[in-house]
Amino acid sequence: MTSTQSSSKTAWASGLTAFAAFMLVLNGMFQAFQGLVAVLNDNLFVRTENYVFGFDITAWGWFHLLWGLLVIVVGICLFMKQEWAAIGGIVLAILQAVSMFWFIPFYPIWSILIIALDVAVIWALSTVRFGNR
Repeated sequence: MTSTQSSSKTAWASGLTAFAAFMLVLNGMFQAFQGLVAVLNDNLFVRTENYVFGFDITAWGWFHLLWGLLVIVVGICLFMKQEWAAIGGIVLAILQAVSMFWFIPFYPIWSILIIALDVAVIWALSTVRFGNR
């Protein structure tokens, strides 16, 4: 491999890592704000009757608030090039996508948007972490 190819791959990997870090911080902020809204005013979210997964909106809000803060911390650590943050980011994005799947009946468009952002993070981090070596 030539030095031009190597520097091109390094730039590509750095760009994907930065993208994933930005998306993690953005997703974390979205989750934290969503959780804060649910804690302060749980009547804002539409309640779906007879949903298989029945959750208290206020409790779910606390979960999203704390989860969002955790995702922000991992995103910032990814900016700081912490090795563990890449794997942590993938794991958190997977778990966050699953948690947003459960939230679809309450806020469907928002949930699907966050799931899409999580998929982008998983793709970016796995491409850099497990891609061509």
